[in-house]
Amino acid sequence: MRFIQTFLLIPLVAATGFSQIPPNDQPVLKALPIDFAETTDAPVPPPSIEKQPIANLTPLEVPEIVPTPVIASPIDMKPVGDDAVRLQIFLDQSNFGPGVIDGRIGQFSELAVKSWNERYGHPLDSWTAVNTEARKAVPNPFAVAIVPEITAKWVNPNLSYKKAEQAKAKMMAYRSVGELMSERYHTDVPYLISLNTAAKINNLKPRDSIVVPNVTAFQIENLTGAAFTKDESLSQRHAVIDTKLNQVRIYEANLRALVVADPDTSPSVANQSLIAAFPITPGKPQFIRYGKWKMQNAVELPVWRYDQQLLETGKRSNNSLNIPGGPNNPVGVLWCGLSKPGIGMHGTSDPETIGRSRSAGCIRLANWDIVRIPGLLRPGCSVEIR
Repeated sequence: MRFIQTFLLIPLVAATGFSQIPPNDQPVLKALPIDFAETTDAPVPPPSIEKQPIANLTPLEVPEIVPTPVIASPIDMKPVGDDAVRLQIFLDQSNFGPGVIDGRIGQFSELAVKSWNERYGHPLDSWTAVNTEARKAVPNPFAVAIVPEITAKWVNPNLSYKKAEQAKAKMMAYRSVGELMSERYHTDVPYLISLNTAAKINNLKPRDSIVVPNVTAFQIENLTGAAFTKDESLSQRHAVIDTKLNQVRIYEANLRALVVADPDTSPSVANQSLIAAFPITPGKPQFIRYGKWKMQNAVELPVWRYDQQLLETGKRSNNSLNIPGGPNNPVGVLWCGLSKPGIGMHGTSDPETIGRSRSAGCIRLANWDIVRIPGLLRPGCSVEIR
């Protein structure tokens, strides 16, 4: 699998228009999502890297690959520099999410390596096999991307931080082009600034070019508000949400194991049933609903019911607001509701906080990870929270 080739076949794009969110057709989530308190002052945002939205693909321009220096990291050790970015891109594209792609091999990248090793029968703490595959698959970890012509529809620098004002907005758009571009390429604004400059990232406009991780773009403009239905195969799979490791692992319906010969050690067992794993933020301990549940629904661009009393106490009040869909909605761009009322897996408006700050009661993933769920799981599948 050559991820770079795949990337080169995906041109940078301009959207034909924003996917409208029907105000009366979209379900309103009655959930316990992220614990956001009403504030009177807007928080100071980090240096903004615009996240690029998803668009209807129109051939415009082939991304220019950025040549990389000679590989320096030992093949059998935790990589650094460009090799670390290669590894993160490889894991991300293999559905073993490392979290934000930023060239730093931290907790989530290490956890993704262990999960990948488990899947393919390598010693869990080994770096040799995964580094070898990453360097084959990702010879060039960086590319030059063009800001698409969709910012007028998907970026609103005047989006309020106050829930009462957000409820009146058409959508919860990106607040900057930099934010759009960082999410599009599975990273954050500070890392885009490190690859470019703060002046450039904070003043992006359509058709500007920037250096980004060479990863398949998360194209938000392709989301339509679709609701996903049961699938004969995907609904038989199951997910395990580990609130201690902060990871969701996805398995085939039938558990399988395969004895494989590892080049570094004696033959070992590959867990072929493990097909994907992503970092998560679990809910507050008092709100987590441990046990085995069923996925009931999966909806793009959900509307979120904001109820401050519900977030604080777990008890619903009569005072609530409906926050429109969009990438800056607190539940992100996809909601997967479970059979336990008020609990689900969902995206986030702050991917850099995954694994660091808790949601009120749900399971939070980065938007670029949560949008993959309907291709891996469908309503009817089992979800265990442990």
